[in-house]
Amino acid sequence: MNQTLTLPVAGMTCASCVARVERALKKVPGVTGARVNLATEQATVESAAPLDPSTLGAAIVQAGYDVPEQRIKLQVEGMTCASCVGRVERALKKVPGVLAAAVNLAAGTAEVRALAGTPADTLVAALDRAGYPAHVPSTDGEAPPRAHSEGWLVAAGALLALPLVLPMVGDLFGRHWMLPALWQWLLATPVQFVLGARFYRAGWKALRAGSGNMDLLVALGTSAAYGLSLWLWARASPDGMPHLYFESAAVVIVLVRLGKWLESRAKRRTLQALDALRELRPDTATVRSPAGERRVRLAELRIGDEVVVRPGERLPADGTLVEGRTHLDESMLTGESLPVAREPGNTVAGGALNGEGLIVVRTTAVGAETQLARIVRLVETAQAAKAPIQQTVDRVAEVFVPAVVVVAVLAGLGWWLAGAGLETAVVNAVAVLVIACPCALGLATPAAMMVGTGLAARRGVLVRDPQALELMRQVRVVAFDKTGTLTEGRPQLVAAQALDSDDRALLADAAALQAGSEHPLARAVMQAAQDQALAVPAAKGLRAEAGRGLEGEVDGRALRIASTRWADELGVDTTAAAAVQAEGRSVSWLLERQGETWAARGWLAFGDEPRASAADTIRRLHTAGLRTVLVSGDHRAAAEAVARRLGIDEVRAEVLPADKAAVVAALKADARDGMGGRVAMVGDGINDAPALAAADVGLAMATGTDVAMATAGLTLMRGDPALVVEALQLSQAIVRKIHQNLFWAFAYNVVGIPLAALGYLSPMVAGAAMALSSVSVLANALLLSRWRPS
Repeated sequence: MNQTLTLPVAGMTCASCVARVERALKKVPGVTGARVNLATEQATVESAAPLDPSTLGAAIVQAGYDVPEQRIKLQVEGMTCASCVGRVERALKKVPGVLAAAVNLAAGTAEVRALAGTPADTLVAALDRAGYPAHVPSTDGEAPPRAHSEGWLVAAGALLALPLVLPMVGDLFGRHWMLPALWQWLLATPVQFVLGARFYRAGWKALRAGSGNMDLLVALGTSAAYGLSLWLWARASPDGMPHLYFESAAVVIVLVRLGKWLESRAKRRTLQALDALRELRPDTATVRSPAGERRVRLAELRIGDEVVVRPGERLPADGTLVEGRTHLDESMLTGESLPVAREPGNTVAGGALNGEGLIVVRTTAVGAETQLARIVRLVETAQAAKAPIQQTVDRVAEVFVPAVVVVAVLAGLGWWLAGAGLETAVVNAVAVLVIACPCALGLATPAAMMVGTGLAARRGVLVRDPQALELMRQVRVVAFDKTGTLTEGRPQLVAAQALDSDDRALLADAAALQAGSEHPLARAVMQAAQDQALAVPAAKGLRAEAGRGLEGEVDGRALRIASTRWADELGVDTTAAAAVQAEGRSVSWLLERQGETWAARGWLAFGDEPRASAADTIRRLHTAGLRTVLVSGDHRAAAEAVARRLGIDEVRAEVLPADKAAVVAALKADARDGMGGRVAMVGDGINDAPALAAADVGLAMATGTDVAMATAGLTLMRGDPALVVEALQLSQAIVRKIHQNLFWAFAYNVVGIPLAALGYLSPMVAGAAMALSSVSVLANALLLSRWRPS
């Protein structure tokens, strides 16, 4: 029977595009037919066997068209261990149109990457069939539900189990407080089938799906202890007092449910950082209009509205300050602890706290487009994504439960064949089933990642790619862009020297060429022309040369603003500015066409001061044993002057934007040949984006461009190079915590399973150890919230 899959296709314009896409799809092995509809922009593919949407999408992309994708987030209930994570991911990946799925046990969420148009209802239905109820959370996200009823249920179960445990306490004092068998049965039965009902339901769903999970292990173990007690009770004489195991089954269920309750409370704490970010956004805003002020809901706010913010209120959206002066507390957005002065004309971010004075802000971004909303989405995405180490854990978890069942059966058979009797054999098999809990394995990595990424966000480091955190601790070389990264990024014109001595005319012509440019050097030229009240002529025919300069026509003369490198290539003598360049100044040349050649009219020198923390950052990186490299498009003398001032090890100067990625690739090759280290690149501009992508770890300054931030794995929320050191230390702390968690998760099982199989652990002790394993992993992860940079 043929399988049918529908894919969206973007970029088609005519019938020939349709034919081209159809031919590309029919070449995919297994495809028996393909029909493309230009009007609906969809392709319907038929095959004799299920096809991978990624393979079909790759064929369409190779043909020159796009396959639109979407991301769907789901809140998933009922997951208890790492085995559940695998089941949920497999169920989602079977849905037609799903390209990838990542499940986070600690957050109880699933992040699905699917073809555009894939209904969320289909994903929810697939999870319901797999035994995991799910729903699409609100746009603001939501935290796991609080477990109030769970606490009361656990308390009730504990009260019922307490009389069953008292005889064990009495034995310590030589007292015999054993309850009659009937009373034991009456107390244990509600615990087994009411408090333990969730284990039966979830275990049955797992069994029906052909897999296993923690619930199945608990259901099997406690049912065996309960059933053994019924059998021993039935065989005992009316006057006898058999040793029953009702207390083992009841106490194991109570302990496991108690552990789950403590676990859910700890999960709430792992999400606190994200909750705190969401709470920065006020529910309403005061909008000023000609008719007066009015309060509106945040959803009603529009771009261009003028919002009144009083002292003590939070800004409802991003915007530009148009009235008033104040100090804003932006600590939750940038990690900067001190309030920042803001005055008319400054940009401000939604969520910042107004410290003093009434201000009026004209909104430039609202709702999901604000900086705060983007930060929340970035943190959510980082918390939902999987670190590479988690993928190894998931593969172990897939075979863990079946392996434990086999070990338990072998342990029981071994004791029975050794002549210990059925009772001892079953009790030891039960202990093996109970102690072998894979939930700690499933929580070890995501719990540490969630606490770590939330902590990083509070300290001004946004994690876009969790893999960057793992690789950051292996970094041995840090490459820096210069302008805007190690320097303030606000260069000023410090000298303008005309070769014909008419400095004002030189500056006026340079300003004419750069009037429409947003480049920092262009802004410095315009500011200098404005300060000198120069009449700036109009330029036309402007054309930019990336990394070199620009050219145009002013008053009928062909002029160029050129870097020293471009001037040298044009055969212009640039020795006149050699002394200025030796001082570390960036020099641009104003050139005029004379026949077939270009002649220099003069030069302009710019100065850009290093950031206050730059030298200390380099020193701290050297102390940590890292090598530093300055990668700059500036003249070598200027770049080397900055490097000497800051103490940077190596300089790669006069590097064109297109060549920065090649420089980073060369550094990576050197680092691998040396000690297998990684290379990090720190930058802020569009021209840094290829280098940020090429590096093992890209760190973008949030004071720079969105392109750089979208490319980098980590974003530094304030223009402070010291955050590079903090990101390095934080990544080491997070990865160290992940390794600790995995050690404890494996240690419980590596030590506990053999002890249980050899008869050294009772089911009750095994249940306590199992509950403790999950709680200890979460508690250890929460210790990260106390981390401070050294």
